[in-house]
Amino acid sequence: MLDKLNIEDIIQIIIGSAALSVPIAFSEELWNLSVSLPMFNIFLILLLSLAFINLYVIQGIFQGNIHYRIKIVIFRTLFDYLVTLLVVAIVLFALNKLPLLSEPITAIKRLIILSFPAAMGGVVIDGLDKE
Repeated sequence: MLDKLNIEDIIQIIIGSAALSVPIAFSEELWNLSVSLPMFNIFLILLLSLAFINLYVIQGIFQGNIHYRIKIVIFRTLFDYLVTLLVVAIVLFALNKLPLLSEPITAIKRLIILSFPAAMGGVVIDGLDKE
């Protein structure tokens, strides 16, 4: 049933997130943008990420049939985003571009900026095998 989250879904979110985050993570523009972009814009990117994931979960995974599934839609949206954040954190850490201890604000900004495209990849790949 569509309401269940299984290991296949998690793997699809991970693969989709990695597919879109890895090429962008190597970009110096991302590293510079995370230093210069104001927090208001970072917050907007966070909201856009969650909104796009939510819209895709509603339409792409549940085909708009969510009357009795509001809690699972919210859960799937937040879960997809958290898995994406974890994938992005691992990628940035591997590139030594996640300065959590020395520059935590920059690290968080970098996570949120890169999670925007990564989340789209994760949720779309997750939704491809749904009917």
